[in-house]
Amino acid sequence: MSLVNKIASFVTNPYAQKLELIRNKPLELQQKVLFDNLKAASQTQYGIKYGFADIKSYEEFRDRVPIVSYEEYQPEIERARKGEENIFWPGKISWFAKSSGTTNAKSKFIPITKESLETNHFAGGKMMFANYLEKHPDTKIFKRKNLRIGGSADIYQEYETKFGDLSAIMIDNLPFWTDFMNTPNREISLMSDWEVKLDAIASSVVKANVGCLTGVPSWMLVLLNYTLDKTGKSNLHEIWPDLEVFFHGGISFTPYKENYDAIAGKPMQYYEIYNASEGFFALQDQKENKDLLLLLNAGIFFEFIPMEGNALDQRKAVPIEDVELGKNYAVVLTTNGGLWRYMVGDTVRFVSVAPYRVVVSGRTKHFINAFGEEIIIENAEVALKEASNKTGATIKDFTGGPIFMQGTEKGAHEWIIEFEKAPNNMDLFVETFDKKLQEINSDYEAKRYNNMTLNAPVIHAARPDLFYDWMKERGKLGGQNKVPRLCNTREFIDPLLKLNQS
Repeated sequence: MSLVNKIASFVTNPYAQKLELIRNKPLELQQKVLFDNLKAASQTQYGIKYGFADIKSYEEFRDRVPIVSYEEYQPEIERARKGEENIFWPGKISWFAKSSGTTNAKSKFIPITKESLETNHFAGGKMMFANYLEKHPDTKIFKRKNLRIGGSADIYQEYETKFGDLSAIMIDNLPFWTDFMNTPNREISLMSDWEVKLDAIASSVVKANVGCLTGVPSWMLVLLNYTLDKTGKSNLHEIWPDLEVFFHGGISFTPYKENYDAIAGKPMQYYEIYNASEGFFALQDQKENKDLLLLLNAGIFFEFIPMEGNALDQRKAVPIEDVELGKNYAVVLTTNGGLWRYMVGDTVRFVSVAPYRVVVSGRTKHFINAFGEEIIIENAEVALKEASNKTGATIKDFTGGPIFMQGTEKGAHEWIIEFEKAPNNMDLFVETFDKKLQEINSDYEAKRYNNMTLNAPVIHAARPDLFYDWMKERGKLGGQNKVPRLCNTREFIDPLLKLNQS
């Protein structure tokens, strides 16, 4: 191990120990987080209303405190944004992460406290680097720059509080000396106009010696392709010979991996993280296995609502010790950022309970279930990968929705897919996609049996840059903005089809 890595190991060792505690004492850690949060907020308005000071068990917490959506919690958040103190966390909250929802133009404002920033968002990143060093003791990333990509990130002052993208809040609160480890610099990172910023980042980072990338796969790919075009290079390692790892999060990496492999130049490591404005939830802690270890000692107490029967409608959650392998759950958070039993909107599936590891399976509002078929994002990605492998295709972006029954016409699913590399046989692509969906989803299979309820899927090949142009049209370029993958209505399909013809 080099001297630089020995120093890095000394700095990151406490965070490596935190990961080891998560693997060995998960239930004790979660109990501590819950009661630390309850104690901290016991004298706030929310704490007094629900009697936090008197809660002595998880069962009491569950029975007293309601599970809430953002819309239900929004009045408290708005009061805090206007500067009112001690509502759901002690003192005044100065920062709010603006998070644009993928299903509508409405923005959410997630409270960011000093405690959540330090013990969750920043600590999660430190655990990520500690884990990587532990798995790759000869890494060179600590001698090189980290290419970070944040959101379109003006910091807005309003009501004596500030709001902006989470990435902007984090960059704005990092110590000045971290600029020596990251590229581009703070000034460029916080630029608001994505297209101006894109050129500024590319011009800056080509001069840096980059060892790792951190960001959202979709927008990082846009930046990397732009940088390759700008430099005339054929692959990333011609620009950065020591580039070795991409830490990615925000959206599934599955549709993008082949694109990254194609431009890398030589093999790269890919490590997934699971984070959002609401918190840093989990990270990939194994070298070869992509499952995500839940961070159970980072200020967040987790609960889970089974995505079966009517548990979600009735908001019946279970603590981590009661989850079952293979089941999909909606995630509920209690955080030291002031969120109390808050439904974040994600669904996860447990693949291990010793330690607790998950895969992100979708969103509670992003599915197709117009006919009882219950297609989730994970299903779609598996089927698209199978179809791509069989036909030599590479997918850049996609979205899907229902074709509703009209008169005697049966329903179907309609998909718009932008290919980086088109299938060598589109009919085979559609057939393979349809068969794989039936194989992995029995509800879909039943509806497709002899075209009883659903006809074969309709797939449109999108023109180049369709999704980029659509996101630009909606004011959602860059940062944490995401292309919605599935919708139970035609909210996204119809405008995309119209734009595809223009």
